[in-house]
Amino acid sequence: MRLSLLATLPIALIACSGNAPAAGDGAQAGETPPSAKPFRETVVADFVSPWALAFLPDDRILVTEKAGQMILLSADGKRRQTIATITVDTEGQGGLMDVVPAPDFATSKRIYFSYSAAGEGGKGVILARGRLRPDGGGTGGERLGEIEALFRARPFVSGGGHYSGRIAFSPDGSSLFFTNGERQKFTPAQDPQATLGKVLRLTLDGKPAPGNPLVAKGFAPEIWSYGHRNLLGIAFDAQGRLWEQEMGPKGGDELNLVMPGRNYGYPNVSNGSHYDGRDIPDHAPGDGYEPPKVWWNPVISPGGLMIYSGSMFPQWQGDAFIGGLSSQALIRVDLDGQTAKKGDQWPMGARIRDVEQGPDGAIWVIEDGGKSQGRLIRLTAK
Repeated sequence: MRLSLLATLPIALIACSGNAPAAGDGAQAGETPPSAKPFRETVVADFVSPWALAFLPDDRILVTEKAGQMILLSADGKRRQTIATITVDTEGQGGLMDVVPAPDFATSKRIYFSYSAAGEGGKGVILARGRLRPDGGGTGGERLGEIEALFRARPFVSGGGHYSGRIAFSPDGSSLFFTNGERQKFTPAQDPQATLGKVLRLTLDGKPAPGNPLVAKGFAPEIWSYGHRNLLGIAFDAQGRLWEQEMGPKGGDELNLVMPGRNYGYPNVSNGSHYDGRDIPDHAPGDGYEPPKVWWNPVISPGGLMIYSGSMFPQWQGDAFIGGLSSQALIRVDLDGQTAKKGDQWPMGARIRDVEQGPDGAIWVIEDGGKSQGRLIRLTAK
């Protein structure tokens, strides 16, 4: 789950890592035949172009749909209500995106979410929050009220791609990490004043968190790491390490261990190439850029990211799970401290947009919608 339990580690303890990817990290993992999948698949519900899911403490499920609907689903999937309809810009990859309950949701009832919107200069991703309250209609329903925008990506630019917009709370619940894609504009990922192509660390009110690592070097005060492309998954492991996965260009999808202040290289280096065929230098030892821990070429088109901590699949505790879009797969990566290697890749027959861990340790995936159905599926041990 994106919210994990762990004491905060000092920056000095999480800043060390190797420089070059291990040999073979770019090889494509072999797919597992459907008959050999170690889990049962149960369809729980169906949606229209869903984007993200998250569990509330009472086991109910939040689901966002691209067009702007935020839906609250009962734990058994039989009852649903739309708790908010957010005005979003749905061009291209835009829409209502991530959703995560606040660390103190049990008392605050706050829900954080992200979406794309049009504004001065073009379009961008926005971090917002609201409070879940009874709807006042006497029906027992609920609605998301007190909605407020907390942070807007800088700058807004033209186009409808690479918003990112993933949310993860620090293990101690005191700060929030938010991903901003480089919006298919390349150079903003290296611009110290743009938040595009960055992992940001914010307060729970959306302000720059104190102590961010690059302020003294003239960077925008929100920036935690930079040189990223389209960051569609972010999660903490049980030891407090922050992992992030992103879509590379033509090849070079990445799983990164995110360290404060590090430059992850895009668009100066990548293990992929530009779509027009121009080469991008590969990550190499001594180039000054942080390389991915695992990379894929051919690509998997990574969607959501979850790090497993449950008991239903004890053999996978501590491993990363990635939803595959173009690969139409669920991908497992073995994590061992600061190292990672490819595990399983199970074909799912549809684009997998997000993956989460359920309260009982089951793994839940949600399809992308359109030709990929949009179903919410629960995976349980055989």
